[in-house]
Amino acid sequence: MSAHRASPDEPWPGWSTSRAAQAAYGKHLVRIGELIPALLYSNVMDRRHLASAHTARDQDLIDFQVSNLARECRDDLLETAAVLDALALCRGHGSYLPRPYQEDSNPVPKDVELRTDASDVADELVRHDHQHGTSTTGNIPSALENGCTDAERDAVRVYARREWITAQERWNDI
Repeated sequence: MSAHRASPDEPWPGWSTSRAAQAAYGKHLVRIGELIPALLYSNVMDRRHLASAHTARDQDLIDFQVSNLARECRDDLLETAAVLDALALCRGHGSYLPRPYQEDSNPVPKDVELRTDASDVADELVRHDHQHGTSTTGNIPSALENGCTDAERDAVRVYARREWITAQERWNDI
């Protein structure tokens, strides 16, 4: 086990955050660092359990696993949006890929791809909250459409960030 003590400046050994990420997430960057392996692990385990139920042809267990995934959908969207947003902030500010994106032979800069992924997951959270009325902070931006602007992409990321930080603050108050 590592003797590293996580902090907002260095949530993981050797990973230092940007000023933008520190300004956006502050003390909560430590939790972002904890979420990365947790999200990866839970995704793998959820798929493994569902695959096992499918292999066993156990429809009741399949239904149970799918029901659990559906209940946890918003939490997963919120946590993944926060992680991708923090990682994107650490790569700096810049543009996004156009929507819709057309693959071509030109390589896409990784920071642009990461920012785009962060806004796309945040957009899924926005769509979920519009559909299910699950926002905790209100003022939900419009969902992204083809031809959306960088400002609209930024707005869904800011919304997801606000929702996640509010959830963390409420959790800390318990």
